[in-house]
Amino acid sequence: MATAKKLPSGSWRCLVFSHYEYITGKDGNVKKKRVYESFTCDDPSPAGKRRCEAMAAEYADKKEQSNLSSYKLTFREAVDAYIVERSQILSPASIRKYRSMQKEFSMLDDYKIRDINKKIVQQYINSISGSLSPKTVRDRHGLITAVLKRYNPDIILNTTLPKKKRIERSIPSESDIKALISAASGTEMEVPIYLGAFGMMRRGEISALKKSDFKNNVIHVSKTMVLSPDNKWIVKAPKSYAGDRFVPVPQFVVDAFMALPNDGVNMTPNIITSRFEHVLNNAGIEHFRFHDLRHYSASIQHALGIPDAYIMQAGGWGDDRVLKDVYRHTFEESEKKMGNIAINYFDSMQHEMQHDIKKTP
Repeated sequence: MATAKKLPSGSWRCLVFSHYEYITGKDGNVKKKRVYESFTCDDPSPAGKRRCEAMAAEYADKKEQSNLSSYKLTFREAVDAYIVERSQILSPASIRKYRSMQKEFSMLDDYKIRDINKKIVQQYINSISGSLSPKTVRDRHGLITAVLKRYNPDIILNTTLPKKKRIERSIPSESDIKALISAASGTEMEVPIYLGAFGMMRRGEISALKKSDFKNNVIHVSKTMVLSPDNKWIVKAPKSYAGDRFVPVPQFVVDAFMALPNDGVNMTPNIITSRFEHVLNNAGIEHFRFHDLRHYSASIQHALGIPDAYIMQAGGWGDDRVLKDVYRHTFEESEKKMGNIAINYFDSMQHEMQHDIKKTP
């Protein structure tokens, strides 16, 4: 049992070991740091010391009982408990994703939490890496790590994961956008396409948008439509802080939305996707995602010299990772054009040289 010590103030303090934190040093090695829970009592008398030690002992006893209970859980039970514990904190989309992943852990399900080690986790990751994308593998490992950290905080994994693959983003050209708008003109997809291409809005945000969200030509994006864990469409606040934002749009976009017969587009995100594909097919435009309209808008604004900070705010991006990928695509297209200019110049130069050689007697 921990013993209380008297502080210079006269109060008693008792420290009880809580858990380890793992810190990566400058040399790359992982080091364990002991973290303690502190209990104090302002009564300077021996009775205050006993009270302080009693509080510490109660905490230590509850912690021990909790650890014993957690260690007895199977991995399946631990994942379920973890999801339930966070059901009021995580977004419905995250809950659905976790529930879906939970079905894929059959290799780990029956292990007791206390028996899982880094070798077992590595074997599981190796078994799925050949058939799944690196992102999917990393997502599953993220959930495994979170569950183990919650119910077996002393474990260190250091799992070797598949290397990330660079995402090849398909960004529609200006001619694609013009053809798309022309094909959607006068249809129910006209407004969603406007909002995606000129307001950088996501499908769920468009589905949840109401006329009251407009003030002059500025949209307050404050909600999104998502599937709940029980597979029903609901409207909720954005998943991230950056998602709640104010977005200026051209007046013709405002006019088109206000002219809708309903208070919104009256379409779920999935319906927007299916009808968008229908517009692409009818117009003979090469397939790209509705979400890529956001990337088109970001690349155009970047080309116009609009600062990245503004583009990130208007698009609801919390960091510049996606923007850098979008710009990389733009740079690659420019590189191709510049490369062709050089090739054409050298071809022309070589042609003139051959012509001069033939003229030489």
